[in-house]
Amino acid sequence: MRQPRSGPGKRRGRGPRIPAATLRKQKAALANVDQITGAKIPKSFVFSRGKLPSTLRHLQQDLRKVMLPYTALNLKEKKRNNLKDFVNVAGPLGVTHFLILSNPKSLPHLRFAKSPQGPTFTFQIEGYSLAADIANSQKRPRCPPGIFQNSPLVVLGGLTGLGNPFRSLVEYFQHMFPAVDPSTVKLATCQRILLLKHDKEKDVIEFRHYSIKLQPVGVSRRIRKLMQNNQVPDLGEYKDVSDFVTKAGYGSESEVDDEAAMVSLPSDVDKLNRASRKSAVRLQEIGPRMTMRLVKVEAGLCSGDVLYPWPVEKEVVGKKGTETGEEVEGQEDEDNAEATDESEDEMEV
Repeated sequence: MRQPRSGPGKRRGRGPRIPAATLRKQKAALANVDQITGAKIPKSFVFSRGKLPSTLRHLQQDLRKVMLPYTALNLKEKKRNNLKDFVNVAGPLGVTHFLILSNPKSLPHLRFAKSPQGPTFTFQIEGYSLAADIANSQKRPRCPPGIFQNSPLVVLGGLTGLGNPFRSLVEYFQHMFPAVDPSTVKLATCQRILLLKHDKEKDVIEFRHYSIKLQPVGVSRRIRKLMQNNQVPDLGEYKDVSDFVTKAGYGSESEVDDEAAMVSLPSDVDKLNRASRKSAVRLQEIGPRMTMRLVKVEAGLCSGDVLYPWPVEKEVVGKKGTETGEEVEGQEDEDNAEATDESEDEMEV
């Protein structure tokens, strides 16, 4: 005999059904919250002001890859866009950090700005190498696409104990990416390092970007490839399987001379790097590489009181410095972003 329903539109023993649209919104909101700090995950825009030569456009794209996955990799810019347009779009998308490239008459400049109210740190790029240049200089370049699925670990060197403006600069760099809890982080997600090191003698900051590779100690290169590729090797030229494993010329590659580079993993990372054995940590530069000098700090977003002047050419701190303040007020500027053939802007994070 069928039991009557408990009420119209209700299912006995279950709560009310949550609409699929609401579930998607809740999931999206949870994905935008840092599970450690409870704050919103920092996101970024990397764009340019004024026309850039080809090499600087490639540098801009390399910087977008560094800021992945919480940046707009395919951000399109149009000539009519001014700084206020990016600020207006940044709010709804949750964008908190701007990296702005420009090319005045002296040297390229890179501004790190906090949206929407600042501060802004202006660096003069005294030298740089693209990611493609770094790869071409290496015998075996390593940059698998999967390493950009997680944010890099930020390592700061020589920036502590210097006082302002470096104290506020350290705070800016520390909040460019989501926080990491060493006790709960999954080691498999730690695949990149962003190194920012201050050279006290030259008073410059070295910008380096590395990939992290774990290599089990005591395992030959042939065995590593066998386990990673999951393919049966060709043993036709060998009389015994042991000949394949112990072939001369590969034993030395499994050993690591530097004891400091060996770590005992607290958990399994992959098939080769297990918690029960030691692994060697190796860093390989993937670029881009920059040498930057801090020349200006402004209290606002590319405007406001100058907190840190530096003796540079007048065209840098004078004329060009007032230009950005006019952009925030919504005025058109001759050095707007380079025009593209796109009919609409693509500003997605």
